[in-house]
Amino acid sequence: MADFQKTPFVRDLASSDRKVRDKAVESLTLFLRSRNDLTLVELLKLWKGLFFCFYHSDRPLTQQALARTLSYSLVPSLPQATVHRFLRAFWITIGRDYHSLDRLRLDKYLLLIRCYVGVAFEIFVKGNKTQKSEDGKKRKREDAKGGRGKKQKKQKEVEAPAEEETGDSDGKWANLEAYISIIEEGPLCPMNFDPDQPSKPEVDEGNPNFVPMPHGPDGLRYHLVDIWVDELEKVLEFDEDEESNRKILGDVPMELILRPLEKLRTESPYKPVRTRAAEALDDDRLVEWGIRERKNEEEEVDSDGEWGGFDE
Repeated sequence: MADFQKTPFVRDLASSDRKVRDKAVESLTLFLRSRNDLTLVELLKLWKGLFFCFYHSDRPLTQQALARTLSYSLVPSLPQATVHRFLRAFWITIGRDYHSLDRLRLDKYLLLIRCYVGVAFEIFVKGNKTQKSEDGKKRKREDAKGGRGKKQKKQKEVEAPAEEETGDSDGKWANLEAYISIIEEGPLCPMNFDPDQPSKPEVDEGNPNFVPMPHGPDGLRYHLVDIWVDELEKVLEFDEDEESNRKILGDVPMELILRPLEKLRTESPYKPVRTRAAEALDDDRLVEWGIRERKNEEEEVDSDGEWGGFDE
């Protein structure tokens, strides 16, 4: 921990000099790729520096390049043991500091948030499908080689644990479910305010990998609801032969992916949040993909039973 605090790029991330910041981001990237033992508390310290690094970035092209560097370039290259903690640290930081953003800097942070929603789908949805496909092709090629005796027996013994780990249908989407749980616990939590939760996340000295997730705020929640299906569409593959509907290729767990929006729609105590989530779930694309059914206007009734006025 002491060595980590002395790392110079942590301080340089918040520098007002762009060249210093860029060099610090490069050093940070190499550092994160080489470490798989960083705790959540340590990653939160890094994200505090990254938050202000992005805060000082100006000009649209610079902001766009940095947003993609911190998301699509960095996150997929992290060790598997670090990915979920790094993403949790991001959402804790955003949930904690979102209220401090002024209107002049809000748009670029909304872009960064969009990139993080997109890169998570890239890793846990598209990346998982690609990995399964490649693993299956690899096993077929190895089986086609044939061969008998000790070499083949040894090869099967080595492959068996990997197949057990990645081929289990129950655990196939475990990484995606773990990420969805982070989102449901934090920015898309149905409860916006928890009276038992302190205003600032408290660090448990005995467990440096546990820090409570902030709930909301609603501005962040609305943004995530609005872009959820947009970013999901970018990683899905469709059967272009379908005339009326675009059939999703593969066994993508859409029920799991849409679960945070469904929870907001049914469990949020605030009607504007429920309405926003319901609108996202009624997206025409979900109907086109065969995930949702289009509602008849005559059957639509206000969930609170409020009077809608006279029919014209």
